[in-house]
Order: sequence, then C-alpha cells, then structure tokens
Amino acid sequence: MIRIPEAFARGTIAREGEPGAAWIAELPAIVAELLERWRCAPDGDVLHGEVGVIVPVRRSSSRPAVMKVSFPHPGNVHEPDAFAAWGGRGAVLLYERADDRYAMLLERARPQALAELDDVDEIVTVAGELSRRLAVPAPPGLPHLRERAGTWEAELLKDAAELPHTMPPRVIDAAVATVREMAADQPDVLVHGDLHAGNILRGEREPWLAVDPKGVAGDPAYDVGSLVKALVLQLMAAGDLAKALQRALDVFAESAGLDRARVGRWAQLHAVQGALHGRRCGFAASRAGEVELAPLLDLADDLAGLLTE
Repeated sequence: MIRIPEAFARGTIAREGEPGAAWIAELPAIVAELLERWRCAPDGDVLHGEVGVIVPVRRSSSRPAVMKVSFPHPGNVHEPDAFAAWGGRGAVLLYERADDRYAMLLERARPQALAELDDVDEIVTVAGELSRRLAVPAPPGLPHLRERAGTWEAELLKDAAELPHTMPPRVIDAAVATVREMAADQPDVLVHGDLHAGNILRGEREPWLAVDPKGVAGDPAYDVGSLVKALVLQLMAAGDLAKALQRALDVFAESAGLDRARVGRWAQLHAVQGALHGRRCGFAASRAGEVELAPLLDLADDLAGLLTE
C-alpha cells in the first residue's frame, strides 16, 4: 500500500469534510486496484497537488508514467477529455483513464516547472505558444465558460457590495462589462482553464508540456488570467509593476496569436474576481501560513486597478 502524504490528507479533509476523510481512507486501496488494473509498479515517492495524488509508476513495456488520482468532484471530470483531445500536442499523453475512480495514467514529465525560470518574458512566451497549440476544437460534452457568465456577474456585484475592498467603482464596472460583453459570447475552443507556469513542465518529447487542465470550452484568451496572477511577484521584481504587466500581456497575446484587447480584459476580470475571492476565502499562501493575508489583499486590489484600462 502507498503512503498518502500527510499534508495532502489534511488539506483534503479540511476542504471536503467527512467525504474527504472517507476518500482519503479509501485512497491506498484505490491506488492498489489501479496498479493491478494497469499492470504498473510504483517507481518513486507519492507526490500531490491540491486535489489529487501523483504516483510515479513503471510498466514493463512502456516509458515511465505517473498515475493521477483526484478527489471525486465535478470539477475534475473533464481533465482526461482534454488530454484525449490534445493527443500529446503540447500536453502530456494520456495512456489510460478510469473515470469511475477519477484516475488517469499519464506520460511522466520532468520535475522542473516553467515557474522556476527567472526570465519572465520566456515564461510568458512559452505559455502563450502552448496556449496557441492547445486551442483546438472543443470535443462534445465539455462545460462551456459562457454558461458561467450569469454566475460571474451575480458574484461580482454581490461581493463588491458586501466585502471590504479598495477597488474604485470603475474597476468593478470594467469587470462586469467584460462579463456582459465577452463572457456570454465565446468560441467552442478547448481551453486549459488553469494555464499558469506551475502547470507547465519540462518534457522529453517536447520542451514543455501542460498538465492539470480543467477541460472547458471557451475563449483561449481566458487562460491569461491564471498566468498573470501567478506571476505577479516576479513582475513586481521588475520595479514598475504597471509596465511589467502590460509587457506580459503584450508578449502573451503575440505568442498565443490572440487579440490584445481581449487578453487585457480577461486578465482584468480574473484580477477582480481574485481580489474579491481572496477577501471571502483567503489565499492558499495565507491559509498555509506562508504570507500574511492583509498585504496579499492590498496587492490583489492594486493588480486589478493596474489592469483596468
């Protein structure tokens, strides 16, 4: 039986409550069942993200792989559909899937993430180029981002009115306008949904490979939001955050082959949503005790303001 990382178990139970505790208790047996089903043997320490464990494995006739087993949540349903549609184009290959267990057998990438690079231009360029390659016609059955437009607008208006923040009305208004004018009218393109630099890993077949997609349909420019939010501390190191943000958006739009105005508006919407969500739920870094919450909230408000044109 594998050993479940303690931090992953604690985080899952804190987030999911009793169902999370029951799943954690069952997880070693689930992994053992899948190892037998796919004729694999463990090949390294168990790793984890926020919603799943990653078990390095080997099969006698295949290259090294990883088994990913995620908590059974609706948000984790369409990850294998995205990998299947890409077929290894800019993303890790899908070898096997067990939808009943929210599990996949995937190509093993190297342990280096794009986020570890120092050159922000290179990070944004690689992410943009991957975004371009991943923008294929969405397979049938994927949830569409336009279906969330009504919820996004309601949440923006409610949170902006109820939560303390320092964003001027024009910042909130700009985000609401983006939802009304862009979110409800999007193409049927496969979107990663969380294409930040930590979800892009060094590969063997290709220099960089995407992992951990949400698997949704919509506007490829949507993915700039998670990228920029995750890069904000590196962008601050440039000394002029406003200038660095605009450069990052320019580079991403060019490398992804996307309309610069749409890229900017999606980034601003993400920033406003992130600032409000941080006030309602906190940030992962603050919950883990790595950073105090108050400075992160101030930074989130500032980011939203700087992205409002």
